[in-house]
Amino acid sequence: MLDCAIIGGGPAGLTAGLYASRGGLKDVVLFERGMPGGQITQSSEIENYPGFYAHGKTGMDFMDTWQEQCFAFGLKHSMEEITSVRKEGEHFVLEIAGKEPQLAKTVIVATGSTPRRAGIKGEDELFGKGVSTCATCDGFFYKNKEVAVLGGGDTALEEAHYLSNICSKVYVIHRRDSFRASPSTVDRVMRTPNIELLTDTTVEEIKGDAMGVIGVTIKDKEGNLKELEVPGIFVFVGQNVNNSIIKNKDDSFICDTNKQGQVIVDLSMRTSLEGLYAAGDLRIEAPKQVVCAAGDGATAALQVISYIQEQA
Repeated sequence: MLDCAIIGGGPAGLTAGLYASRGGLKDVVLFERGMPGGQITQSSEIENYPGFYAHGKTGMDFMDTWQEQCFAFGLKHSMEEITSVRKEGEHFVLEIAGKEPQLAKTVIVATGSTPRRAGIKGEDELFGKGVSTCATCDGFFYKNKEVAVLGGGDTALEEAHYLSNICSKVYVIHRRDSFRASPSTVDRVMRTPNIELLTDTTVEEIKGDAMGVIGVTIKDKEGNLKELEVPGIFVFVGQNVNNSIIKNKDDSFICDTNKQGQVIVDLSMRTSLEGLYAAGDLRIEAPKQVVCAAGDGATAALQVISYIQEQA
């Protein structure tokens, strides 16, 4: 039986593995089908992680040393797919695709969330080259430049306001004539002089060259096309929470979640199910920053160590 099973190999999962194995647990396994690293490996440049500042270094460069460091203390990597997790008595049962189930005393779920794509022509090809889903991560690259934001919810408008402090102008493009965001957020954005709201408007194409995004084609409700010459567009059309493994067969969850399917945790990353922890973008109110995900992983692992000691 494993002391701790960690599901998900991004910054939260890797850090949890480092702290759990270095903290004395002997049987700690990180379940990740591919090579660990997470979404950050898709980033074209990393500038906002404390202690790591190397111009031109990509997310893949950034994560290279994480694996070596984590595995050096005894963390094991299993390239197997966990299909579901359930608790039976005092232990957890991990169902593994094509193999016998694995038992664990504790589980840390760090499967994250995935930003939804808008399905626009050019979006996939230019993702990470001017198409972004994180203003905090990439906004600084567009200092004193014009950018576009796609979306009409709280996240889109909050990120647009964040960008307005960095960029010379922010175009907010929304396909409806009203916003889903809270009235206070809408009011704040409307009062920001360098934000222009383009409602009843859709993005038809994101254009680019070898250097990245060079502009977007938009269409208004009358069908008129217009070109916006911007080097970046931020897409905020929702998140898919990667929570399928903590679902029962009836689609209920094994622990408490909010309406969006994000796992409800306390400040110690504990869920409502004893012995189960959630870290990173899977949890409620996640800032969706690598440094925060790493902190979540460390917190969860330290709690796991305490929990196992108390059970002994």
